[in-house]
Amino acid sequence: MSLSKPVFQRLSLHYFFYFAVLGALLPYIGLYLQSLGFNAIEIGQLLAVLLATKVIAPNVWGWLADRSGLSMRWVRLATGLALFFALGLLWFESFWGLFFTILFFSFFWHASLPQFESYTFGCLGDEKHRYGEVRLWGSVGFIVAVLLIGWQVEQFSIAWLPFDLLLLLTVVWLSTYLLKDKKRCYIAQASTGFWQIVMQPAVLSLLVVSFLMQLSHGVYYAFFTIHLSGLGYDKTTIAWLWALGVIAEVAVFYWMSWIFKHHSVRLLILLSLLLTVIRWLMNAYLAESLAWMLFAQLLHAASFGLFHAAAIHLIDDHFTGKHHGKGQAVFAASSHGLGGALGMLIAGYAWTIGGAELSYGLSAFAVVIAFAIAYRWVK
Repeated sequence: MSLSKPVFQRLSLHYFFYFAVLGALLPYIGLYLQSLGFNAIEIGQLLAVLLATKVIAPNVWGWLADRSGLSMRWVRLATGLALFFALGLLWFESFWGLFFTILFFSFFWHASLPQFESYTFGCLGDEKHRYGEVRLWGSVGFIVAVLLIGWQVEQFSIAWLPFDLLLLLTVVWLSTYLLKDKKRCYIAQASTGFWQIVMQPAVLSLLVVSFLMQLSHGVYYAFFTIHLSGLGYDKTTIAWLWALGVIAEVAVFYWMSWIFKHHSVRLLILLSLLLTVIRWLMNAYLAESLAWMLFAQLLHAASFGLFHAAAIHLIDDHFTGKHHGKGQAVFAASSHGLGGALGMLIAGYAWTIGGAELSYGLSAFAVVIAFAIAYRWVK
């Protein structure tokens, strides 16, 4: 089966705006919360809520989508409800008001992507090596949003962030109507149970490694902008540093097909973990140097781009047929969900106690453990 050009363009468009939302959210939400007077622990708690819902939401949506066989129906519903609950950002500035706004918004927001990933792989069919060509447009959207909103913050105010998010969320929701839903027909396979697959050593170890990898990113997503602002970097420079990381990620997605043809997925995962340790140590001890930060951001190609591409490739291999949507969901829940939420929560306390050195030091330690597990069990 060959992916037609119109479908390729519509998939890419959705990825572009979905990750543009993250480009507005991740680099600047901490700064926005700081502008409202919240301290590091409170910021860590609110951002932990942002990702904690990813533990449950993808699994609920994955079960519903696999039961109905209609992924896009549930993607439309999830993105529409995320837009609705995000309206709370316009009204609430108190801790508990934002707590529940973020809780409900993020629940539906995180529910949509794994099902869209499943839909994308369904469209790709035998050409799943082309996933990177589609997914890279999400990274481009992230870059565009980071740079435009960085300029906006520099010229005007961080107070405009909720309006930016609502506009982008509206476009994401509308873009889902450009893609036709189609009933998935599952090929009869050996009746291996879903949890039997999860508990296989190769699969379970991959989920644990993904959990630790995303946990290590918590301090980066929560405090990278705040950290560099405190060191005297201007907002435009910070925006370009965020963008540089994602540009490096785009390069990985662009060359993904070639990379997978010439190197084993296990080797790519081990390499990405090793480079991530180096990255976090640089952020801990060399952040005052712009040159070192430029180099550290290039390593985002490994810590996110290479690792994500390799991990999702393995997940797609392990979870097939009627378990496909649930497989994507459990991967999202264990890594970006549980790992990301705990990472941000720990980062809030670690930053208060020991600043960047303790926070990034703990992140590096988590990745060292992940490397040991991957070396032994990931196939």
